[in-house]
Amino acid sequence: MSKVKEIDKLDRQILSILMQNAKKAYTEIAQQLFVSGGTIHVRMKKLEDAGIVKGYSLDIDHGKLGYDICAFLGIYLDKSSLYDDVSSELQKIPEIVAAHYTTGLYNIFATIICRDTDHLRDVLHDKIQKIAGIQRTETFISLEESINRPLFIEETEEDEGERERARGGERV
Repeated sequence: MSKVKEIDKLDRQILSILMQNAKKAYTEIAQQLFVSGGTIHVRMKKLEDAGIVKGYSLDIDHGKLGYDICAFLGIYLDKSSLYDDVSSELQKIPEIVAAHYTTGLYNIFATIICRDTDHLRDVLHDKIQKIAGIQRTETFISLEESINRPLFIEETEEDEGERERARGGERV
């Protein structure tokens, strides 16, 4: 986790702005943070090289595209050692949009997006449950997503100290 030490207050501010609106131009971010556009570009390159920024994506309303079912799938494996093989097979199924290796009841917890319940049944029966190493699955259909937001990146004690020094020793 040494990567956390490589970023400073400005990096966290840039990330916070882009997590709220990834389309925001570097020049706008620069104006907002009172730095040059080149500084933002260099900082983003550094964050990408460090693996902190892994990519860019769109947030899509799947329902408006005809995909009305979001389901969560708890997957039990025959043996934990089969995780890599099963994970590789799950990656081949386009309806699976996320999967996590977990502790607790399930070995893998996945998110599936489907058009309707018939489509979900087909994905479960014809694709997922035929993967060698999967013992059984448990499905949960989402009725409504109430929270989907980026992580708030907290200030560090160093940032608070910088702010205090900038204000002449006054705590904010």
